[in-house]
Amino acid sequence: MDTIPVTQETYDQLTKELENLKKVERPKIIDEIAEARAQGDLSENFAYHAAKDRQGEIESRINYLEDRVARATVIKYDPAKSDTVKFGATVTAKNLKTGKEIVYTIVSPEGIDAINGKISFTSPIGKAFLGKKKGEVATVITPKGENQFEIIDVR
Repeated sequence: MDTIPVTQETYDQLTKELENLKKVERPKIIDEIAEARAQGDLSENFAYHAAKDRQGEIESRINYLEDRVARATVIKYDPAKSDTVKFGATVTAKNLKTGKEIVYTIVSPEGIDAINGKISFTSPIGKAFLGKKKGEVATVITPKGENQFEIIDVR
């Protein structure tokens, strides 16, 4: 079984969502199914079929999250031990084409939040930044073309 690197924050989010699905959403959908079943003929009972579909979605998500949590390995980036961009690092970089500075935290695919600057280590930018040190230039190939970023800071 392969492990999945995650930040502590991502691990906490996954376990919180899993707990909510098991303790809140699953019992709620079971009640909805029971109510819809009590209405009689199931063949044309839209509420019953919608609730059963939702139950399938919930169970599927629970299975997915249980797998992720079971295989998760929490990794904490320690800037005192490394000046290289690794999983969990927060990177400040300057786009050499536009001069604009960006700040990204390198996380797992489960932890991405582009609005808050959290990108996956499997994304084009994440892959290009990994292994780089302050002062080095990372070349990123995106659908919009090639961009170069100078690593300003790693923390």
